[in-house]
Amino acid sequence: MSRNILHHKYRRQQRVAASIGAGTKECPRVAVYRSLKYISAQVIDDERKHTLCAFSSAKLGGSKLLPLETAKATGLKLGELIKAQGLSRVVFDRRHYAYHGRVAALADGLREAGIKV
Repeated sequence: MSRNILHHKYRRQQRVAASIGAGTKECPRVAVYRSLKYISAQVIDDERKHTLCAFSSAKLGGSKLLPLETAKATGLKLGELIKAQGLSRVVFDRRHYAYHGRVAALADGLREAGIKV
């Protein structure tokens, strides 16, 4: 990647981080990572610098789902893990990714699991 593109990604990530703030114990941050093959997310308490739970689409196995369906299923599973922690509200950190496609599907899966995003 060219230096200019990386610079814009970094600036976009900083802008998103400034707008959402930090995750707390009552309202942790869900950080999303999207690769070409998988999508994963982890729930982070920034006050204690501790990961509460995480889930990746790689854990779904060799399912024959489409990418959007896989992202939504990942969000549903992560939502179940969040509910097991006794939480009902999170802050969604999309990093430098645009809020569409697989990232939006993951957030929709969290909402369907009963998590307020």
